[in-house]
Amino acid sequence: MGDELRLRAFTEADLDFLDRLDTDPNALGTFEWFGFRDPRARRKRWEEDRFVGRESAALAVELAGEVIGLVSFRHAQYGSGSSLTIGAALLPEHRGRGLGTAAQRHLVDHLLRYTTAHRLEAWTEAGNVAEQHALERIGFRREGVLKEVGWRDGAWRDAVVYGLLRG
Repeated sequence: MGDELRLRAFTEADLDFLDRLDTDPNALGTFEWFGFRDPRARRKRWEEDRFVGRESAALAVELAGEVIGLVSFRHAQYGSGSSLTIGAALLPEHRGRGLGTAAQRHLVDHLLRYTTAHRLEAWTEAGNVAEQHALERIGFRREGVLKEVGWRDGAWRDAVVYGLLRG
C-alpha cells in the first residue's frame, strides 16, 4: 500500500483538510492535539509560501487521490551544525496500516536525496509507542528522553528524541 502513497505540495483544494486539523480534536489524535487554533493562520501560511519556506515545509500525504495526512520538516540549529526535524500526522481512519511509516520513509528518502542535511531527528511523546516503532522501522535510533518537556491535556509530558545520520 505504501507504493500508492505519495507526498505532494498542498493546493488550494486542500484548505478544508488543513482547516480540519485546527478545528477537529479527533483529526490529529491524542498526541498531536494541543487545542483549537484559528484555521486562518494555516490559510495565511498557505497564501504566503504554500507551506514550503526556508525554515520549514509541510507536504500533503496522498493516497488514491485523497489527502490523508501531512509530513513536515524544519531546520534545527545546533552550534555550527544543523539538522532537520521531521514530523507526520495522519487522519484517524488511516492510522494503524503502515501508511504513516511509508509517508515518513518517503520524506526521509527525499530529504537525504535533495538536501545536504547530515542529521534528521524526530521527537515524539513518550506514550506514542506506535510512532516510536515507525521511526525505528525506517532507521531512526532512540537517543534519549526529555523529561516533562511538553504540556498537553493538563499535564507535563516526556518526549523521546530519535536521530538518523546520513550514511
